[in-house]
Order: sequence, then structure tokens, then C-alpha cells
Amino acid sequence: MSKLKNPVQMAVIGAAHGIRGELRVKTFTGDPLALADYGPLYGKDGRAFEIIDIRPAGNVVVVRFKGVNDRNAAEALTNVELFVDRSALPDDGDEDEFYHTDLMGLAVKDDAGATIGKIVSVQNFGGGDILDITLGSRKGVLIPFTQAAVPEVSIAGGFVRIDPAAAGLVDDEDGEPDGETAPDNDGFDAKRRPRGPKDAGGNR
Repeated sequence: MSKLKNPVQMAVIGAAHGIRGELRVKTFTGDPLALADYGPLYGKDGRAFEIIDIRPAGNVVVVRFKGVNDRNAAEALTNVELFVDRSALPDDGDEDEFYHTDLMGLAVKDDAGATIGKIVSVQNFGGGDILDITLGSRKGVLIPFTQAAVPEVSIAGGFVRIDPAAAGLVDDEDGEPDGETAPDNDGFDAKRRPRGPKDAGGNR
């Protein structure tokens, strides 16, 4: 990816939409329409893609790219991943917000500090972010990315620390996840609130 020194994936192009060159695009931004706010997007081969129109369509957005004017041209772009350089992204998010790309590959440590696996990807099926991790020889282990389940994230240190009970990997003596607290004033348990991704930084 010659044009980008530190690429962060923002979206992936899906199927063609209609006959006028529009495409369905899955975004990894907090606001899907914000995809158009980052300037040109780049493919892995260095091609630049300029958005000239974007609108919501269910769980994706429908995008028209400059120079893509018919269905044949659109179909040729299916599955193209779109990136920006990290320098184009804001770094003023909350301390509990992380780019998905920063989480991928981090070591997973237990509450005793032992390394027990690593993060493979970050998923979201509509109920909050979920970490897909390897755990020893097990693959595809899913844990919620919440304060209770993942009490420590150290991007600089290259690891996350999990609470195995709160992550649903083991039960405590009462059969209930550890790390619970009394609900705060708005009726929600602060430690069960999901951590959030920053506006961008995909992993798909």
C-alpha cells in the first residue's frame, strides 16, 4: 500500500447497487456516513477512491465513487478494502475507546498476568463489540469487550487483561460472573457498559 505509511481500514466494498455504478459498502466508522469525511480512501494496490455521494441503506451505506459510472465498473470493485492513513484519524476520543486495528494481535492475559491467547479480530453483531480470541489451542472464543470482562487495555504494552469469570470463560463460586457492581444512578452497571471503538479502525 504505497500511498499510506500507517493504513487503517475504514470500509470494505460489497455488491453493486443498481445500474449506475453505486455500491453497497460496509463501514467501520462510528457514524457510517462519516466515511465521506476522511478524504480519499485507498485500496491495497494504492488506488484512490473519492466519494461523491453517500446515503444510508440498512446496515450499510450506498456509495457512488468518482469515475465509477456503470454496473460493470462497480462489480469490479466488490470486496475491495478501503483505507486511510492513521494520521487522518482523530486522537481525541475517550480513554476507553480504541481503534479496532489497534486491538488486533494484542496478547490476552488472565487476571494473574499470564498470557493465555491473543485477539484475532473485533466483531459486532448489534449488541456491542466482541473480541474474537484464540485461547490456547482453541480458536473462535468470543468475549464481550466490556469494562468488566476486559478491565485493562494496554496498546503500548501489547496486551489486554481479562477477567475470565466476567468474560464468561469460568464461573465464580456463586456461579455468577466476577466484577459486578451495584447499578449507578442511571440504572446501569458501569462495569458492564461496553467499551467503544473510536470513529474508525476496522478489522474486516
